[in-house]
Amino acid sequence: MKTLANLFEHTLKDVYYAETALTKALPKVSRAVKSADLKKAVDGHLKETKGQIQTLKKVFETIGVDPAGEKCDAIEGLIKESEGLMEEASGNALDAGLLAACQAVEHYEIARYGSLREWAKVLGNTQAHNLLTEILDQEKAANNKLTNLAVSSLNRK
Repeated sequence: MKTLANLFEHTLKDVYYAETALTKALPKVSRAVKSADLKKAVDGHLKETKGQIQTLKKVFETIGVDPAGEKCDAIEGLIKESEGLMEEASGNALDAGLLAACQAVEHYEIARYGSLREWAKVLGNTQAHNLLTEILDQEKAANNKLTNLAVSSLNRK
């Protein structure tokens, strides 16, 4: 990658891969959690993630590239961490651990979408900037929901 445009495309493919991988991982998390509120949050974010993939396809269109993913080692590691929790933890610790793992994913996504959005702006791609802002706002809202759930109930248990 020699240009910001190259970096933008590479990172877009990275996050596309990540979101696609999450559509496979989140149902497993949903089945594992015991808290009805956490299950509702995970299921809601799964639906939102599927919508974000559609939005990412529009971002790809703005740069004239077919939507495709490139393996994202970061998301693979975060998913692996969640799978380890599902194997090793139980009860309230499982729910608290999976909530924290979900937040780690949100923080990763917030960092990626924040960078992509600003790069789109620098590259003069207003449409991509707006689309990425939409996703970034959704990721921040999801993180806030998880934080509120952790603070209000799950961590107390």
